Amino acid sequence: MPALPRLQADDLKALRRREVPAAGACSCDTVTSCSWESVVAPLAEPAFECVGTLLQADPQADPEAEATLTEWHPDGTSYWSPTAPIAVAWFPCNRCSVWRCRTCGRGFLQYTEFGGYYVDHRLRAVEPSLVV
Repeated sequence: MPALPRLQADDLKALRRREVPAAGACSCDTVTSCSWESVVAPLAEPAFECVGTLLQADPQADPEAEATLTEWHPDGTSYWSPTAPIAVAWFPCNRCSVWRCRTCGRGFLQYTEFGGYYVDHRLRAVEPSLVV
């Protein structure tokens, strides 16, 4: 499998939702995720396609490199806030893969949280106006 391209803020802003012929006709209409949300299973083919990564650290170049766990909330938002910025260099965005709905082009950020006794798939829809 080829390496995913590393995307930047402008790439996320370019993910725009296109009109679909009828309301409810798009497979992603059931996915709200305006803020970070735990989901049962990650997005997958064929309804969605992975278009890149936001991972800032490059384990190929530096195996000791680790993406920051620091969040960025200049306006007092929190991780779970629907108005929290989508800050590509900060946690959790810096650990995400970027997915796009094949039908309408809507973008999603996705990563997996690994806890001591659990695996939690997290998902957030890309709102271009919140990308920084």
